Amino acid sequence: MSAAIKKCRSAYAQAGVDIDQKMNGLASVKKMVNATATPGVMSGIGLFGGLFASPGKDQVLVASTDGVGTKIKVAAMAGRHDTVGQDIVNHCVNDILVQGARPLFFMDYIGTSKIDGAMLRSIIGGLCKACKANRCALLGGETAEMPGVYPAGEYDLVGTIVGTVARKAIIDGSRVRAGDVLIGLPSSGLHTNGYSLARKVIFQTAGLGINARLPGTTRAVADLLLAPHRSYLAPVMALLDSVQVSAMAHITGGGYQDNIPRVLPDGLTAVVDRGTWQVPALFTFIQERGNVDRDEMYRVFNMGIGMVLAIRKADAERALRVLRRAGGAPALIGHIERGRDRVRLVN
Repeated sequence: MSAAIKKCRSAYAQAGVDIDQKMNGLASVKKMVNATATPGVMSGIGLFGGLFASPGKDQVLVASTDGVGTKIKVAAMAGRHDTVGQDIVNHCVNDILVQGARPLFFMDYIGTSKIDGAMLRSIIGGLCKACKANRCALLGGETAEMPGVYPAGEYDLVGTIVGTVARKAIIDGSRVRAGDVLIGLPSSGLHTNGYSLARKVIFQTAGLGINARLPGTTRAVADLLLAPHRSYLAPVMALLDSVQVSAMAHITGGGYQDNIPRVLPDGLTAVVDRGTWQVPALFTFIQERGNVDRDEMYRVFNMGIGMVLAIRKADAERALRVLRRAGGAPALIGHIERGRDRVRLVN
């Protein structure tokens, strides 16, 4: 290596970007990423674009992109970065699952002020763990080092997923009818939404530390807030093999009031009975200590239900059995009726 190149790199590193650190970090995770490869993968990481074989002419591609949001702040506070990668993969898997799609591959974006090798390996380790669990290849991504854009010690994590569904099997809500029942699948916690409010209440209003025990529970704040976003792929796919699903709604930002109407035909109302499941203590604590209106809680948070499915009433018992066998722990939480309210929360 010439002295001029060394000088150039040294100057860049002094400005806040160390190319060698980045490349060494990426090289160290190559084996881990390659282990997520599925039969459609046609390239390894490191190319300008990832290659994936077309799934077939009768298949429709379904894509979605999202970020982890301010849950990243909690990861930084706790010094734990192994769960946020799982969060973004599982979140995106659920988003395309709503249309009935299975994931094919995932791509990530990690932006930070300065790359830390150990932190990078931890984040990507989480991505790989979730990709393997969802039988989804981590096809590639981008790692950007931008001092002055991101605060020191912090980063952003965004992901894009591409999946596939047979054209005739697309679930778009058009089959929803009055009389359908609503089945809820439990969340693992806040998932990846509402963290700006949760952090304000827990750390500012209540004054708790990241490692403190959350009142009303036996668990530390860090463990509760960093619980990985749950993937519903396995139980839902088991259900689709035996029962027709009218619609699904992933309960993310906007809660029940904004997400369920996205899959409802005009003239129908989803009636959600809040008395049909036990709201986890974390949500109750935020509501009480933050003096947050109950209806707002159900618009900001999932309140313990991360996925809602509309099923014909005649299929409800079979659907519940299939979901229980697949580990879904389902609950009947409401029904569809004629009306203009879109979503009505009762009890």
